Amino acid sequence: MIARYTRPEMGRIWTEENKYQCWLAVELAASEALAELGVVPAEAARLLRAHAACDAVRINEIEQKVKHDVIAFTTSVAEKMAAAGAAEASRWFHYGLTSNDVVDTAQALQVKEASATLDRQSTRLLDALKARAYEFKMTPQIGRTHGIQAEPITFGLKLALWYDEMARAQRRLRAAAEEMRAGKLSGAVGTFGHISPEAEVRICAKLELAPAAIASQVIARDRHANYVCALALVAALCEKIALEVRHLQRTEVREAEEPFAAGQKGSSAMPHKRNPVTCEQICGLARLVRSNAQAAFENIALWHERDISHSSVERVILPDSTILTDYLLEKTIWLVSGMRVNTARMQRNLDLTKGLVFSGQLLLDLSAAGMLREDAYRIVQSLAMQAWETEGDFRAMIEADPDITRHLSKDQLTHSFALERQLQNVDAIFSRVFL
Repeated sequence: MIARYTRPEMGRIWTEENKYQCWLAVELAASEALAELGVVPAEAARLLRAHAACDAVRINEIEQKVKHDVIAFTTSVAEKMAAAGAAEASRWFHYGLTSNDVVDTAQALQVKEASATLDRQSTRLLDALKARAYEFKMTPQIGRTHGIQAEPITFGLKLALWYDEMARAQRRLRAAAEEMRAGKLSGAVGTFGHISPEAEVRICAKLELAPAAIASQVIARDRHANYVCALALVAALCEKIALEVRHLQRTEVREAEEPFAAGQKGSSAMPHKRNPVTCEQICGLARLVRSNAQAAFENIALWHERDISHSSVERVILPDSTILTDYLLEKTIWLVSGMRVNTARMQRNLDLTKGLVFSGQLLLDLSAAGMLREDAYRIVQSLAMQAWETEGDFRAMIEADPDITRHLSKDQLTHSFALERQLQNVDAIFSRVFL
């Protein structure tokens, strides 16, 4: 199922072919580092670099018999070396290593590559959010709390809020990816029983990884849980954006909507429909990434120095989480960049309650003018509820009330209902977000 959501760049990282190429990269780096230390003959390391190769199809054939993927891999490489006339050198392949030295370190290479792709996607989303935030910086919109009209905002502020959250999500992902950029070649129980710590440092340096300070047979899985959580937070932000557009696209609101292509159809039965289907897809797929975070937490506790209960899980959650996050970012970039914004409808909805949304400012102005706050609240709320129930003109009711006009002049009331007063600090907010 996940294959249909895979973009080629991200999907290639998690193919069997690329996995085995990463295993081979670790093995060759190990042979060369050990040769530098005089453990492996230099000529053997040279021949391994020249002729060692792997074939995913052949590895899978061998694994069907031996029931061990790393043994199948090393056997396949040995066959390639023999075919090249360098069978003698193959005895130095995988020298001093245990399977997980290769698997964990190679996995770090795959995660590093996937993280670089996700970072580029994150930057693209940030750029799209910033561009549209400035486009609608001063476009008035009603802010809503509990789904109910509250006070005026601008649509640009909504986009700026998403930008700020995405910037944090990118920083978290970068930090988590850096923690995952760790190799481990310390042997079956992490004691360096067969190769030295210096060899591990050299091997990791060749692979542009940092050696884990300490490991058992595996690198501790708190790193992996943290990484999947960082992915889940990126996905949650994509969902947050999509969910908001879904709400704004409702017929009764119609302030923004996802792109609708020429020739696209929304319903088999109702030709008028323009459904937020991509937004709904984003919201649904984000749930999968979050659920994978729970599985990553379950992988932290293993028996003693290692069992393999985490291994089968990671073969699913790491490819799926990175692929899904990549896909969600791509779709959210598409959504933000192409989002249709109905500014006239925003103004119409802002004016819908005939001034009710300025009740908070009026309350403050009455208090400042000398009315007791409790009295001001009672009067304003009474008129507000009357306007709400009758769909009346709240501002007209306010201007006709003698208790209010005794404290506030016509010009002062105009100031109480001034939209620009509510939005006077938009520039200051933007300067905080877009440093």
